[in-house]
Amino acid sequence: MTWNADQIPNQDGRVAIVTGANSGIGLVAAQTLASKGARVILACRSEERANAALAKIRKANPEAQVEYRHLDLSSLESVQAFATEILASEKKLDLLINNAGVMMPPKRSETADGFELQFGVNHLGHQALTALLVERINETPGSRIVNVASQAHRGGKIDFSDLQWQDRGYKKMASYGQSKLANLLFTFELDRRLKATGHETKSVAAHPGWTATDLQRHSLSARIFNPLLAMKPEQGALPTLRAATDPAVKGGEYFGPCGVLEMRGNPVEVGSSKRAQDTESAAKLWEVSEELTGVRFASL
Repeated sequence: MTWNADQIPNQDGRVAIVTGANSGIGLVAAQTLASKGARVILACRSEERANAALAKIRKANPEAQVEYRHLDLSSLESVQAFATEILASEKKLDLLINNAGVMMPPKRSETADGFELQFGVNHLGHQALTALLVERINETPGSRIVNVASQAHRGGKIDFSDLQWQDRGYKKMASYGQSKLANLLFTFELDRRLKATGHETKSVAAHPGWTATDLQRHSLSARIFNPLLAMKPEQGALPTLRAATDPAVKGGEYFGPCGVLEMRGNPVEVGSSKRAQDTESAAKLWEVSEELTGVRFASL
């Protein structure tokens, strides 16, 4: 049976955080979860864009339980402040969707903490955020953590000698691929550690295939071909939503479109590269990331 948003179970009483929920698949995921009854926290860097997203969601569903909290994943200080605020206000966290991302800025740039921007935002910021919230998530029955990856992970390689692209020439696509491979290594390692420590929280990944979003604003080919080939965000968000809500999910899966090269189609479980399945690299990346951010998982 083809999976679509109609199959999302009732979400009444659930609390969800969606990073980067002001546009694209993050906005669609937030709006869809809210339409099913969840209370959704839009964790965004821009207050102006977040408020526009809130207005759009409420226009479609005046009863939607949605709110904005400031989160800048390029600043560990902001990540810590966000987590502190959430832990003070939320007694339960059913769902964390690590969706926000940076895609192929033309020049190498750095986060507030000196990390290469794509690796810092797409991976390190989200790993730190997850580490700070995971205890509250683990305390919530039926909880999940969803990391949004990309087919670009297949071309990615983790270079532990130069994770920040300081010693080699910066290549925006290779850097993006490294960050998306890191998303999958983190997802699978997190799921292994959750299961090994007896926690019921599920760690799952998803990718949107070829979906037209603002994330691709630096890509000339996307601007040219998106109108002809790309899915709309409403379709591209379905793998994320399936990972987040399908009762059959066991943890450790990866969801994407079912079509040719996983570019289009309805969400199904998909495979990942051999590098994404490398448990030694995953464990090393986990440890290195904790050292870089100074944020550690207390019980994993």
